Amino acid sequence: MKRRIITTGDGSKTIQIEDWNEQYHSIHGAIQEANHVFIKHGLLFFIENFQNRGPIHILEIGFGTGLNTFLTLLKSGETKTQIHYTGVEAFPVKEEEISQLNYVKELKANAELFSELHDSSWEIQQDITDIFKLIKQQKEFKDIEDKDSYDIIYFDAFGARVQPELWTEDIFKKMFDALKINGVLVTYSAKGSVRRAMQAVGFKVEKLPGPPGKREMLRAFKEA
Repeated sequence: MKRRIITTGDGSKTIQIEDWNEQYHSIHGAIQEANHVFIKHGLLFFIENFQNRGPIHILEIGFGTGLNTFLTLLKSGETKTQIHYTGVEAFPVKEEEISQLNYVKELKANAELFSELHDSSWEIQQDITDIFKLIKQQKEFKDIEDKDSYDIIYFDAFGARVQPELWTEDIFKKMFDALKINGVLVTYSAKGSVRRAMQAVGFKVEKLPGPPGKREMLRAFKEA
């Protein structure tokens, strides 16, 4: 399928799959969306409400351009929070595409850190900083078998319009099982079918205001 780099509404770039008319991030703003959905309503919400003294374990579905990972890494440094991060991706983004993304420039961040995220080996945990550990796993989401392992899940799969098989009860049951008690799952989606699939497997689900260009998003909890 044909892919191209496009500029989103906040000036940050993303990858568009032309045959699907689908992007890795919101056309209204890649960085804005990631910060709103995953950092504000995921990571920072968890830190404020549930964090204990140990590291926070995060699972990302899927790793993609590394934007969510990079923002989490930067926030880890700002908040002095230990994070163990697992990024799952079935089809890793190519190096020539990564080189065209402008997240380092837009965020005025350390280019070496962004490179480390992408240059690190797959399937091996890497210490990106002294408080941020990363492991990238190349596999399909249906093959995730973790149990009670994560505090937060960033559910950032391609939309249900183009990949409905990623937004089913079967997939969300795997997400529910992978979370610890009081774990949180956040996603940009607010579709009724997605919310119902989450609720069917045991999640408590709430709607929140969405990022620019989107009215709502979902946050789900695995309660005791």
